[in-house]
Amino acid sequence: MKVYTKTGDKGTTALFGGTRVPKDNIRIDSYGTVDELNSYIGLIRDQEMNSHYKTILIEIQDRLFTVGAILATPQEKEVLKNGKLRLENLGIIDSDIELLENEIDKMEESLPPMTHFVLPGGHPTVSHCHIARCICRRAERLAVHLSHNEHVPEIAIKYLNRLSDYLFVLARKLSFDLKAEEVKWIPRK
Repeated sequence: MKVYTKTGDKGTTALFGGTRVPKDNIRIDSYGTVDELNSYIGLIRDQEMNSHYKTILIEIQDRLFTVGAILATPQEKEVLKNGKLRLENLGIIDSDIELLENEIDKMEESLPPMTHFVLPGGHPTVSHCHIARCICRRAERLAVHLSHNEHVPEIAIKYLNRLSDYLFVLARKLSFDLKAEEVKWIPRK
């Protein structure tokens, strides 16, 4: 199987189920941003950190492939001709969101309460987390935009929302673990 197919040479691509759409279609932008996020989380995982965080990040990357598949499947292609679900055994479930919430709660137990906004930075690993958080928020906005015109399972949007929270708290926790300098945001008076 060759990597290049030449089928996209005229600016279209296929969704799950074969429907061809322009490459700038909101659905493509939506799952493409999830793919970008997944790649950036891989960069975070490549940094020096506690192995538990790496394990959770691998789990997140796996779930993001699922979110991408969900976003790449138009509603009319969700069921195959034989009646089976196209994404059978794939999906985001409540326990995926609960994992993120539990991890957030565990990290926050060892962190001082937030009393101010913090400027992103202080350590390269922390900065990567903040960039991933921003990409995650963009992916969420695009999924919400897509949902205004096409079916998007609410749980996929909920997962992206919770994931951005997780990435924010992970940035704080890594900043704490690495003893990185936190720079407070001070509004002008």
